[in-house]
Amino acid sequence: MEKVFDAIVIGAGHAGIESGLALARKGHRTLLLTLNLEGVGFMACNPAIGGTAKGHLVREIDALGGQMAVTADRTLLQLRMLNSGKGPAVHSLRGQSDKAVYHREMKKVLESQKNLCLTEGEVTELITEGGKVKGVVTSMGIRYYAPAVVIASGVYLDSRIIIGDYSAKSGPAGFPYAKNLTGSLLDAGLEIRRFKTGTPARIDGRTIDYSVMEIQEGDTTIDKFSFLSKGKLLKQTPCYLTYTNERTHEIIRKNLHRAPLYNGGINGVGPRYCPSIEDKVMRFADKERHQLFVEPEGAHTNEKYIQGMSSSLPYDVQIEMYRTVKGLEHCRFMRFAYAIEYDCINPLQLLPTYKVKHIEGLYTAGQINGSSGYEEAAAQGLIAGINAALYLEGKEPYILTRDRAYIGVLTDDLVTKGTNEPYRMMTARAEHRLYLRQDNADLRLTEDGYRLGLASEKRYKNMLSKREEVNKVIAVAAARRFTSADSIYRDKGIEAPANGKSMAELLKRTDFCIKDFLPYVAELRDAGERALNTAEVEIKYEGYLKKAETAIKEQKRMEETPLSADIDYLGINGLRLEARQKLQKIKPLTLAQAARISGVSPADVSVLIVWLQREKDRSVGKSAKEIERNFEIPGNGNERA
Repeated sequence: MEKVFDAIVIGAGHAGIESGLALARKGHRTLLLTLNLEGVGFMACNPAIGGTAKGHLVREIDALGGQMAVTADRTLLQLRMLNSGKGPAVHSLRGQSDKAVYHREMKKVLESQKNLCLTEGEVTELITEGGKVKGVVTSMGIRYYAPAVVIASGVYLDSRIIIGDYSAKSGPAGFPYAKNLTGSLLDAGLEIRRFKTGTPARIDGRTIDYSVMEIQEGDTTIDKFSFLSKGKLLKQTPCYLTYTNERTHEIIRKNLHRAPLYNGGINGVGPRYCPSIEDKVMRFADKERHQLFVEPEGAHTNEKYIQGMSSSLPYDVQIEMYRTVKGLEHCRFMRFAYAIEYDCINPLQLLPTYKVKHIEGLYTAGQINGSSGYEEAAAQGLIAGINAALYLEGKEPYILTRDRAYIGVLTDDLVTKGTNEPYRMMTARAEHRLYLRQDNADLRLTEDGYRLGLASEKRYKNMLSKREEVNKVIAVAAARRFTSADSIYRDKGIEAPANGKSMAELLKRTDFCIKDFLPYVAELRDAGERALNTAEVEIKYEGYLKKAETAIKEQKRMEETPLSADIDYLGINGLRLEARQKLQKIKPLTLAQAARISGVSPADVSVLIVWLQREKDRSVGKSAKEIERNFEIPGNGNERA
């Protein structure tokens, strides 16, 4: 039996899959351990990939050579573009997947991957020695050895299912839970927290009256997730929209004393941006109703997922409140809603590579880091896997910054700011979101994926071709002019301007889109639809994008100012006590990261800049008098930092 590997990945959920594949595809013999082979790529909550900001993450994972988007496209039941009525910065793709097929397809990918060994087994202990990870021990006593380990344990660490007064030690959907690994993590010096999430009931679709609900059709005109996928999703399964009402809310209020969330039955901290229905009713008491989406679990099952009605209320209360909803009056439960509590770590103990700061070779990814969501987990898994591979190769780590990707925003938020609740990615978290669009993820990141050995030659060539097409379209738009005599104005039914306008100038108007010019500009017809869409955004928002580039350059200047891990912040005079303690704990890698730490003020950053320059001057042998002439003493009112 093989027991020695280059790397070990614990967990085969969305994070573990991307870590394992990244390591194996980079040529490292990798053991991927899972509690249950039936849980590989399991969608414990909603049967969907993408969503607001999450769609951006999926596209970025794909651009780097990850797997999630490719498998999602193979299993789609429906595809929609969210926020299409708003600006392109927040357009987000969301697809309903067939849950069973997604699991089957992802398992097939893992089983056929060279250098990857998928094995069932519960890890109960980390083997560490001299500040380095050496391997793991399973519940059967098997010792596997590797110099790099990625923990992607999801919500399975000492997890507990809660439905009213009933609770049981269990993973999601009845899967086994990880009993003993938490103790080993504590012994290794990791700070453990208790978080909570939940899921709605699954209803027999034959007992739902869809005729009284609002149908939600998919969009057959949009591209799929992966930049490698061709064609549209023409055959789609509808979803349905319905609402809670005052009767629903009254039943919840009457039974709050039986709600674990309110009677002390749940100790873990839940997600603020994805609350249970009882939490919604209490927090938003002025709302008369809440949206509920009825979504298919798969093409070959009657199970329907009732998105928006997560709960941990007792089963009898669930039956009563669900049946107050229009269209669910006679619904039959196939699975009851439940909450799940689980252990996770404080992500402030991680570097931006997802390496545990004080243990060489140990990485963590996904919900163990305090995040929520399949997409957030997969993104972390990919970066952790890449960096574990680079560590094995003795190469420089790969760090995505906030200005380059939503993955960079996610990473920086977790390891710099930390989180006191399950973290969810949102477009509002990205300060450069007009630049970090989902349509240009390949142009931003595929070159990195190719250099890292994950993005294929085909993917790389597709990106180069698209980049060339985008540049050509932009050049044509700047050069092609339309006079008042051109028929495009008459055909559009708008008044022609007195002077000639370039295509680029017309595109900046709200009454023109790039497809309007296809009949009049032959040079555009050879460009692909993806390239046309990206070029249109680049042209329409040129002024805003230039401002974003200026802001990114300023941020990059601070990102390029390194901070040594050996700095003793507690000894820097002028820093406030809170700033000293936070900086000493997190040990930021750059000045920009230091500035983003909660509790570090702009004045603290100014003091740090002065201190850095003083240390630099001392290192080149300047005298104390020379140093003081250049920099005033912080705190005397005339600092020049």
